[in-house]
Amino acid sequence: MKSAIWISYDFGVRGDYEGFYTWLDEHDAVECGDSLAYLKYEFSDDLIEALKGDIKESIDITKKTRIYVIWSDNKTKKMKGRFIFGTRKSPPWSGYAVSESEFEDEEI
Repeated sequence: MKSAIWISYDFGVRGDYEGFYTWLDEHDAVECGDSLAYLKYEFSDDLIEALKGDIKESIDITKKTRIYVIWSDNKTKKMKGRFIFGTRKSPPWSGYAVSESEFEDEEI
């Protein structure tokens, strides 16, 4: 089975970009902006497990490796997304919006 997926990636400064770029090239991925690629991925059973295993064989995974995948679920026909390596972190835009404070500053 084939599924269209988008992959967002962040490996930090010393990550295995060369290994991942090789993997993307082997899968005919299309560049979609900084650290984002689109490709049609072929798998047999579970998309996420197949993708995770395939990538793990191709690159060095470190504690800074972050890979997020977005795909259309064939069963529900809904878009899904999840980290297959790493986790979410505070966004760079955090704190830019003006919000009202619900507490008063006290003089010390």
